[in-house]
Amino acid sequence: MNGIILLNKTEGITSFRAGNRVRGFLSRLTGTKHKVGHTGTLDPMATGVLPLLIDGASRFSQYLPEHGKAYRAAIKLGVTTDTLDRTGQQLLTRPVECGKSDVERVLQGFLGELEQVPPMFSAVSVGGVRLYELARRGESVERKSRRVTIHSIELVSADEEKNEYTIDVSCSAGTYIRSLAADLGEALGCGAHLSALCRTMANGFPLAACVTQEELEQAAELPLIPLSDVLDAYPALSVSAAQAVRFGNGGALERSRCAPVADGLVRILAPDGSFLGLARAEGGTLFAERVLARSCD
Repeated sequence: MNGIILLNKTEGITSFRAGNRVRGFLSRLTGTKHKVGHTGTLDPMATGVLPLLIDGASRFSQYLPEHGKAYRAAIKLGVTTDTLDRTGQQLLTRPVECGKSDVERVLQGFLGELEQVPPMFSAVSVGGVRLYELARRGESVERKSRRVTIHSIELVSADEEKNEYTIDVSCSAGTYIRSLAADLGEALGCGAHLSALCRTMANGFPLAACVTQEELEQAAELPLIPLSDVLDAYPALSVSAAQAVRFGNGGALERSRCAPVADGLVRILAPDGSFLGLARAEGGTLFAERVLARSCD
């Protein structure tokens, strides 16, 4: 069982726990153990797209051709918290003297590349310790900023009376929407925090293609996307049975003995069309870049 299950994560659980629940279901379904990884964590408060890499697919997360993300975020102006979202302790309350037009104007200033400092309540490691572990102990350390890209940002709805605004954001991987909400509040001069978050796109997969845990367990057929389909941005190369065995053991293949392919990553397919892994075509050789694990014991 090698492929991807698109989970619509519910609010209130970690991505790790969500993966564990799916792992447990698959184990009960098949009577065997399974590996389950994911392509990027969602905070417990957040919902939405969580691509889960099943068994051998977990070895290919870095090769997924699309790594951008999209979110729908609800932002509350006038109140700041220590976690930058509604789960944290309230720090300051400030008057809000701006409205919809001000929010729309300031949002455009976040388009493009910008420097973003990871929040203290995040999984980034400093000196081998997760920032959130330090934050829970009341400690704060200097964090290096990282360059992220906001591809698009749009105001979806506004409740000026409650100072609540909803935005859609398309961004590069590694962007913290909590930090974006807090930065928006500072730019407006009133502070803000993230009050709700839904990831609507991840690795090219939309929210509409996802299933909840309940839908997964009630589905007539397992909604498993084959790994080869996910990696179809790379050209495919069918090899002989003997070459398939060699490649499956991590061996390199001679390009002169295969159909012509351009330099770069190539999907290697067995004679029956099954996916064996990725090779890197370079010079006269197809080097084994990543071989699919055939089983999960």
